[in-house]
Amino acid sequence: MTLKEKVRLFTTSATIRSVVKVLPQISDERWLSIIKGRVSKLKRKEERDFLENLLVTLKKSSSSMSPAVRNKVVFNLINNAMIQGQPKRKAFAQKYGINPPNHLVFSPTMKCNLKCYGCYAWEYSKKDDLPIDVIDRFIGEANDMGIYFFVITGGEPFVWTQLYDFLARHNDSFFQIYTNGTCIDGKVAKKLAELGNVIPCISVEGFEKETAARRGDTTWPKILSAMDVLRKSGVLFGFSATATRENNELIVSDEFIDFFIEKGCFVGWYFNYIPIGREPNLDLMPTPQQRDYRRKRILEIRKTKDIVVADFWNDGNLVNGCMAGGKNYLHVNVNGDVEPCVFVHFAADNIKEKSLSEIVTSPFFMAFRKRQPFNENHLRPCSIIDNPHILRDIVAETGAYATHSGAEGIVTDLAKQLDAYSCEYGKIADRVWEEEYKPSEEKEEAS
Repeated sequence: MTLKEKVRLFTTSATIRSVVKVLPQISDERWLSIIKGRVSKLKRKEERDFLENLLVTLKKSSSSMSPAVRNKVVFNLINNAMIQGQPKRKAFAQKYGINPPNHLVFSPTMKCNLKCYGCYAWEYSKKDDLPIDVIDRFIGEANDMGIYFFVITGGEPFVWTQLYDFLARHNDSFFQIYTNGTCIDGKVAKKLAELGNVIPCISVEGFEKETAARRGDTTWPKILSAMDVLRKSGVLFGFSATATRENNELIVSDEFIDFFIEKGCFVGWYFNYIPIGREPNLDLMPTPQQRDYRRKRILEIRKTKDIVVADFWNDGNLVNGCMAGGKNYLHVNVNGDVEPCVFVHFAADNIKEKSLSEIVTSPFFMAFRKRQPFNENHLRPCSIIDNPHILRDIVAETGAYATHSGAEGIVTDLAKQLDAYSCEYGKIADRVWEEEYKPSEEKEEAS
């Protein structure tokens, strides 16, 4: 690190320490100025606007955060991930010729107290957890790359017995946890408020009727109770929702969004149902028309509602296509197999046998990178449902193995159906891209 970089980081750190004490009172402009370098690196105005909105909404939420949560949001999520980690990311890029991922997703356990229909993780073994020494090692390796944001999924992370000790041990990183919410009571919320470096995102399918149909009759009251105790304890939290043909319109309705804003949700994540896991069913996928409707509603919600929302299948324009394959993230499953995405159950490398840097630069992950973006239309980002030939080609080229029994069906049994879906959706997406997105891109490039 050069002397100039050291001085800049020291100055920024001093600013961060002063800001955290008065965060709710400082202006949006002052808050954004702290990471103006990170924002300015984003190519598109849409990307910059999204990040700025995320940061401003974080600041607005800071008045209700516990002291530890406020501290960790500023130091871990902003300072470490967005500022202090940048020289490490630059060094990695100079050494390997590619940028490291922005975050990692890992599944420490596949044990779960629910049996939800269509769960993408259902087929994984629930016998053994991912060894804690392995997890600690790759978290440290990720930190060395400049990665300080991680997502914990499963299974149900809150049944993982080592969760709290792990979070305390890695108190310089920030963790988002996807959870069914049924294990979160007042005692758990208090622990999370004291740790500060966690944001739980609770899975819902709609309201009580829809959630009970997939997750069981007792889950809805527990979810509402979990949100209440998290809010009371000052823990930042959100919801996650999987769009199906049955609930697609409901989960982007004003009624739905307003309800969860009232409950205290800071963020909402949207996933498209993908036909993998327990009893895959293409008829559950939203139709191409429904998917486009959800895209339009997400844009409207961002403009009119006080919540951060993102759709992993409709927001390709924010991340230049697909996030997966090591470009923005990868997934370490419970067996240590490193998958390009939590929905792509193929791997060629195992974290128990290789370092994280070896895996990120491996032939399997480089095969994804050299093809990204998979489509010049970033509304068609996915290698599973938008460009299924891409996934088939990569699996064949690299000899990647299915990470559980039946995973290969996505490139074999379902191939023709996925090709047909991608073609049908592509007609809609290409028209929208030409009419709504491409003109604004060309105008920005010209300026």
